[in-house]
Amino acid sequence: MQHWIQKFRNAFRGIWLGSLGETSFLVHALAAILVSCIAFLLRCDVWEWCVLLLCIAMVMSLELMNSSIEFLAKGLCREENESVGKSLDIASGAVLCASIFAALIGLLVLGSRLAQHVL
Repeated sequence: MQHWIQKFRNAFRGIWLGSLGETSFLVHALAAILVSCIAFLLRCDVWEWCVLLLCIAMVMSLELMNSSIEFLAKGLCREENESVGKSLDIASGAVLCASIFAALIGLLVLGSRLAQHVL
């Protein structure tokens, strides 16, 4: 049991370290709170909540992975390295891609729900 407790402790520490001082993580967290408040006010269905929360989890998880790769790259390679730079750019691109699609999905879900309330 102690083994599992330590694993969860390490995981929560990782979330803390990945979010600490990262403005991108903060922006995504604020967006997640805003989307959740809007979904609550629009009384979204369970399936809509599932889709929105899955998008939020995807973006936040990729943001943590990106931070992890950045920490690892800085720790292993102090000098300028083209391969490391490309790796960092690819990780950032993954976050951007997920963020764009999450925003589009959010607009579709919340927009259709808003249209139902207005019409």
